This record gives sequence, C-alpha cells and structure tokens, in this order.
Amino acid sequence: MRALSIAATGMTAQQLNVEVIANNVANINTTGFKRARAEFVDLLYQVEREAGAPAAVGAEVVPEGARLGLGVRAAAIRNLHEQGALTQTGNTLDLALTGRGYFQVTGPDGETLYTRAAAFNKNATGQIVTAEGYLVQPTIVVPAEVETLAVNNSGQVFGTVRGETEPRLLGQLTVASFVNEVGLDPLGDNLYRETAASGPATAGIAGENGLGTIKQGYLEASNVDPVKEITELISAQRAYEMNSKIIQASDEMMGIVSKGIR
Repeated sequence: MRALSIAATGMTAQQLNVEVIANNVANINTTGFKRARAEFVDLLYQVEREAGAPAAVGAEVVPEGARLGLGVRAAAIRNLHEQGALTQTGNTLDLALTGRGYFQVTGPDGETLYTRAAAFNKNATGQIVTAEGYLVQPTIVVPAEVETLAVNNSGQVFGTVRGETEPRLLGQLTVASFVNEVGLDPLGDNLYRETAASGPATAGIAGENGLGTIKQGYLEASNVDPVKEITELISAQRAYEMNSKIIQASDEMMGIVSKGIR
C-alpha cells in the first residue's frame, strides 16, 4: 500500500521541520542569529490515467487524468536574514547594523568571513577583534594611550588620546553586502561564508549605496519570534501525528486484507 511510504515521507519532513524550529528556539538569545525555515516540495507523481488522452479508440479525450503524488521531501533550509531588534549595551565596541550588510572578519585559515554579531573587543596589541579573537577587517589598531573610542554611523573609528582635545581618526570600518543573502553558508560562531549561490561580496561604506548604518553601544538580537516558533511547532506536531495516523490506518487495512486471504 503506497499510503505507508507516502505518510513516511511526511513524518520525515515534519521531523526535519521540528529540528529546524528547535535550533531557532535554542538560539533565541544568540546575538545576530537569523532564524531558519524548512522548505518542502512534493515528490514525483505516478500517472494512473493521462489527461488529454482518449478513453478509447475514436472516443473523446478525457478532460482530466489521475496522478497520484508519492509524498514530500525537503528542498532547502532557508535562513531568513531579517533585521533583529537592537539592544543597548553601552559597551564601546558593541556595534549593530541597521539595514543591509555584514562586518568582515579574518577566519582561522585567513579566509574572509562575515558576521552581524559585532560584540567586538581589543586584543593584546590593540587590534579590534571578535569575541572569538578573529581580526575585524579592515584592521584597526587602538593605541594604548587612547582613553575613549567613538564609532559614527558610517563606521569611522575615532580615539581620544590623553591630553588632546581633538579625537584622532584610527580607521574606517567597511560593510559587505551580497546579491543573495540566503545563499551564504552558516559556519557557526555567528559567521557566514561566501558561496557561489550568494555571489561575491561587495564592500562599501555604511549608509551608502543601500547599506545599513552602524550604531555604537548596541547589539542586534536574534530575529527569532517565540510566538511564531511555538505556532509552527504545534503545526508540525499535528502534521506528524496525522501522518502517523495514516500509517496506522494503512496497517489496519492491510491486516484486514491478509486475514481475508487466510
């Protein structure tokens, strides 16, 4: 009975759906996290009767055929790069992007990676780094004599040196954007990698050419909506139960047939 295998694909799909929702909820307090959504497509159809073919020789064509779907499969897990709420922290090197764009960092293998979780800090040599110690690009060094730091909306970093009235320009942060953000490869540690699907990164100044602006002393929270996740969890759970009921009903029907044969 095909209903068994069809319902089994439905249960597998809903299990994946629940796993995606679980990951969203687990990262509800992860800075810069982007929620994901499972996308599904129907499987091939088995033709029982072809539409448009004559029912018999010399007869009129049938207006509609009979095609039986064979289930469902996962097509993609899409990361939804929507803006998260900004949380004020007051920390000098906590930066948040409002709008499109990603900060650029140097990964452990020297590869350029991208993030929106800009809880930055300084290393022992004064370079601005991420919480994992990855260098922020372009490299900006904060001298030891700098007492206060200021980052404006366009990403210019100024430092006020002890005994000086005018702040010094220490460097310029740039922001990268992509044609297809959902094509980025999530690596963990709040980092993304460029892929052929995302297209090459285009770096620019924050606030220009459609790029977002930078806010100092803020962090971008995850864009996970707990109410929406619970609603989708209930829906996935109900769908899983319905598919399991179909398997149970199909098994009972096959049992009736086997008893009749005996």
